[in-house]
Amino acid sequence: MKKIVLIAAIFLMQLSQAQNFTLKSGDIGGQSTKKQEFNGFGCTGENASPQLSWANAPAGTKSFAITMYDPDAPTGSGFWHWVVFDISSNVNELVAKAGSIALNLAPKSAIQSKTDFGGNGYGGPCPPVGHGIHQYVFTVHALKTDKLGLDANSNPALVGYYLWLNTIEKASIVMYYKR
Repeated sequence: MKKIVLIAAIFLMQLSQAQNFTLKSGDIGGQSTKKQEFNGFGCTGENASPQLSWANAPAGTKSFAITMYDPDAPTGSGFWHWVVFDISSNVNELVAKAGSIALNLAPKSAIQSKTDFGGNGYGGPCPPVGHGIHQYVFTVHALKTDKLGLDANSNPALVGYYLWLNTIEKASIVMYYKR
């Protein structure tokens, strides 16, 4: 009986020391700001992607992907604001404004594909006026492959399918915005 208790105690101790895969941002305090807001479609923000960092990736992670999704968009299927994949497994942060293709701040291996705005790179929040608060879900995907085999012209649905096929674990944070 003492052996069983000892084994159980060791097992529980190891479980308590296990760390969860997490995503954080120094720029997102729950609410989006004009800095992150899209510039277009009637919005006048800076369209600056927030800083994002992640930790404690699961064993077997070969690359990462980041997505930003608005499940509240009045489209019937939500709205993809940012899709980045093929981020090397030794990277654990995207700096602020990494979503700007022109600034070239994303990690070298990363591919920023099409969004539902029709362009590549980050497209900030821009919900319809009076539509209420929208959730913007940032998710980091730990992937079991180093490359998805897609390119910058891939649409969000196709990338999403490949993420579904290859995700080991994911972590998310939510930002809120309304106009």
